[in-house]
Formats: sequence, C-alpha cells, structure tokens
Amino acid sequence: MTVSLEVSEGVGTIRLDRPPMNALNIAIQDRLRELAAEATRRDDVRAVILYGGEKVFAAGADIKEMQAMDHAAMVVRSRALQESFTAVARIPKPVVAAVTGYALGGGCELTLCADFRIAADNAKLGQPEILLGLIPGAGGTQRLSRLIGPSKAKDLIFTGRMVKAEEALAIGLVDRVVPAAEVYEQAQAWAAKLAQGPALALRAAKESIDAGLETDIETGLAIERNWFAGLFATEDRERGMRSFVEEGPGKAKFL
Repeated sequence: MTVSLEVSEGVGTIRLDRPPMNALNIAIQDRLRELAAEATRRDDVRAVILYGGEKVFAAGADIKEMQAMDHAAMVVRSRALQESFTAVARIPKPVVAAVTGYALGGGCELTLCADFRIAADNAKLGQPEILLGLIPGAGGTQRLSRLIGPSKAKDLIFTGRMVKAEEALAIGLVDRVVPAAEVYEQAQAWAAKLAQGPALALRAAKESIDAGLETDIETGLAIERNWFAGLFATEDRERGMRSFVEEGPGKAKFL
C-alpha cells in the first residue's frame, strides 16, 4: 500500500510509502482523497498527521507518468488532482505535516493542506514546476500565496528554487524546525494534545478561519457568529464551562 491510514489513541497518520522519493502518482493522489474522507468520517480519528517517513516527505509528482499525458488528458486529470489535495485540506480536524527531507512540488503542496507544519532541520521545500515549463497544479499558486503572501510565493514559484528549513521557518512556510529524529514525535505530541480537545469546537474554529479567509470580513464574522452560537448546543460547551466554574481554567476533559 503506497498510502495508509494508521490510527492510535485518537491520532490518524496518513503515511506516504512509495520509495525512494514518495513520488505522487495518480494512484497515490486518488488514495489520498479516499483516506482524507475516511479520516473525516471516523470518530476515532480526532487529529491527523501527514508523514512521508524518516528520509523524505514527497519529492513531487511522478514526472514520467505526467510526461506521457497530453493536454486533453491533463484537462481531465487536473481537477481530480486538485480535489485530492482539497479533500486533505478540508479534513475538519487538526492536521499537522511532519516534514522530513524533500517536500517539493506536489509534496510541498501537500504540506500546505495541513494546519501546522513541523519540519526537520534538514528539510528542503519548494515549487520547482517552473523548471519543467509548468506552474504548480495541486493548489500551490493559491495556498502558498495565502500562507506566506504573494511576493514570497512568487519568488518561490517564479524561480523554482528550494528553501532550507531555516528559511522556510523565516518566511512562514513551516511553523517549527526540529532535529530530524524528532519530527514525527513532535508532530504526534501536537496531534495527541489536540485529539483530547473538544472536537466540534476545533472543527468550528478550523472552518471559521478557512472559510473566512476566502471572503470579506462581514461574511467571515457571520460564519464565526453562527458557529459560536451553535456550539452552545453541544455537550462539550456544557462540560467546558462547568469545569471552568467548578475547577478553574484548563481542566475540562472532553469525550
């Protein structure tokens, strides 16, 4: 299996496993969409890790496979490609990318679908599609510019250059840099902590932020308002407020 979902104590790890570089061929793209839907559906998955293993996250698309495709074939395939990555981005639970080694092209675009990115100190990220006479096609022109701003995104996309972990941290492409041996462990700690949180409130926070970024502030405030009020109908809200009043802040236990 080139992509798998393993679940332990509320944390689901979507693991890429196509040696040597985890090239994202069509089979992996389609499987990512299936596993994103499964992670969304399963109640025992409360947070998700995207992981490519100890040596490499994903070095990009399968270029040999793409080279054989003509314009008509890619017109059809490009939508499925984007839908696979969007399915990951829309998992309504906290998602962290544990980035080791190369995360290039589609690999970098996959990290952009996470809510938080922890990178190894030897990681290298980038969007080198321009060097093939292409542009990013799995959301890179959109998600990268929203994450790090249009000027920095254009620098990476126009030049196709790779950035090392420290520069990636400085420009906001990753959120934390750690020793390579600790990447998955720290991603697991991040995910495990949030897996203990209030699932509906976390979903509300994620969807409010993500949807709000795509619209004007008045519409965004309406989205927030509706979610905020709706959470007053949940057991988690009752549990959290009762614990605060009776025991003080930060001690609530959520189911």
